[in-house]
Parts: sequence; structure tokens; C-alpha cells
Amino acid sequence: MGIKNRFTTLLEVDFPMIMAPMFLVSNVAMMKAAIDAGIMGTFPTLNFREDGELGKVLDEVKAHHEAQGRKGNYGVNLIVQRSNPLYPKHLKVCVEKQVPLYITSLGNPKEVIEKAHSYGGKVLCDVTNLAHAKKCYDMGCDGFIAVGQGAGGHAGPFPLQLLVPTLLEHFPDKLVISAGGIANGQGIASMLAAGADGVSVGTRFIASTEAGVSDAYKEAVVDAKMDDIVLTERLSGTPCNIIDTPYAKKIGYKQNRFERWMSKNKTIRKYFKMMVQVKGMKKLEQSVKPGNYNNLWSAGQSVELIHNIQSVQGIAEELECETIAAIQRVNEMMS
Repeated sequence: MGIKNRFTTLLEVDFPMIMAPMFLVSNVAMMKAAIDAGIMGTFPTLNFREDGELGKVLDEVKAHHEAQGRKGNYGVNLIVQRSNPLYPKHLKVCVEKQVPLYITSLGNPKEVIEKAHSYGGKVLCDVTNLAHAKKCYDMGCDGFIAVGQGAGGHAGPFPLQLLVPTLLEHFPDKLVISAGGIANGQGIASMLAAGADGVSVGTRFIASTEAGVSDAYKEAVVDAKMDDIVLTERLSGTPCNIIDTPYAKKIGYKQNRFERWMSKNKTIRKYFKMMVQVKGMKKLEQSVKPGNYNNLWSAGQSVELIHNIQSVQGIAEELECETIAAIQRVNEMMS
């Protein structure tokens, strides 16, 4: 038994789930495994920053996708903020390689939407509120990643039980994908019941055998509880969820008064945000390496529900079985 809806039809996958793009975590092995599992595998283009690297990765993933009979699918995440210096170059490569799906974050997606649609690519925009969603809708996006409370990385302020129905009420013709706090089939079933077309799951896949991060990071995801997740401004200037490690406590969670002023100054904020993001990226890069003690590990509140490390395919299959079982339990209540 499977699940078929407009998500699986439009994005050409067997099950309505995105393996969320995760900075420094998502890699080629995870992408291939996601395709094999019949879901949508995505990765941030910023994971591949060396010249020519992104193009080679996309060629490898596309070849695997075609060889597997297109059971699952693949896409990329683009940070479209002007403070991302690699955005123009990465967008050009992705368009040349005709990537099937784009997820845009932290900026204006207009250029991505226009170029993706020129060859039939789809664009989903990260949104946390109705105002941002309206702007993306007017630009012609194909749908939204509704980022709610508890998500890893840049979380939203609203619960998904409110955000998802609100987006569907205002934009019924667009896909709405739930993201944040989802790590088991019961959570997926609840989002489908709320009207979501599918879900985006990130933190659960950090604790996968294929993830290219240290064992300490994976074990921290397994061991952490929801109370161990904190919001910090110290990595990108925008509040994001991380595990509350001793190093996170040491550097603090808030920008100081001068940093906040710099981030709001119209003349220099672009360059200041770029500097903050570069410094944050370097800290995160060091954190995921084995033997490093200055740990800054991104994760969402769904760590509470993660109890082991499995393969990507094993995780995807377990989530699908749990989802179908949860739906069947509800159906039995109605008979």
C-alpha cells in the first residue's frame, strides 16, 4: 500500500516525503539512497563550494536517478539572499543541469522560479508566515515548505497545525509541505490529515549511516531531548535551532548590541551578514569533523523521537510503514 497525491504526481516520487537539505550533512550517498527509497532527496548547493564540484555531483545524482528507473527524485536548496556570494554561480550550474526541484531560502526567489520554469523545473519556497508566502505565490512558485516551530536550522514561529491550514486556505492551488518536528510516521500522518501534501524531514536523517558527519554528532541527535534544542543567532544572524552543547553555551545565543546594529544598517548590513555567515559556516564545518570539541550541531526538536542510527533507506521505509499504520488506525475508528 502506498500514498498517491498531487505531491507524488508533480514531483515524481513514490512517497510524499522530502529528505530535507542539511548544511554539511547532505551528501551524494544520502541522495542516492533517498532516490532508491522512492522519496525526494535534496541537498544545499553550499555543501559543494569548490569550482566544478557542484556540476559533477549533479551529473552523478542524475545518472543514478535515471539508472534506478526514477523511483524517487532529487533537488537542491539555494540560499537566494544577496549575502550568498555563490548564489549566481550555483543557480547557473543547476539550470544547465536541469535540476528537477529547487527549494529556495532566505531571499527573493523570482529568478530561480523564472529559470526553473523555463525547462519544467519546480520551485518550492521556504516560508514561515503568510506575508512571505503571498510574495512567493505572486512570483509563480509551485508550492511552499511550511517551516514551523521546532525545525532544525532556521525554524518558524508558528505551529504547523496552524501554518499548514492557513497556507492551504489562501493558496489552495499550491503544494504545501510541512517541515519541523517530524520524525515518525504518526507525525507524517497528522500533517497529511491537516491537509499537507507531504512532509520535509531533516533531523531524522542526520542519524543515518550515510550522513557525512562525525559519529559524535549522530550520537548527540540520538541522545538529545527536545529541551536540549536552543535558538542561536551566533551562526548566521538569523535565529536557528541547534543542540545545546557546552560550546554553544560558551559563545552565547544572542548577537550583542553592536552586531544587531550592524545587521540593520542599510549601508553595510549585506556585507556584515555575509561575514557572519562565513564565520558561522567555518564553525559548523569544524564541528562536524571527528575529534572536534567546539561543537555547534544543527538539529530540531524531533530529536526527542530519534532513538537509533539507521540507513537512509531504512529510515524512509520505517517512516512509510508507520505512516500507513497510523492512517489505518484512524480508519478503523471510523468503521
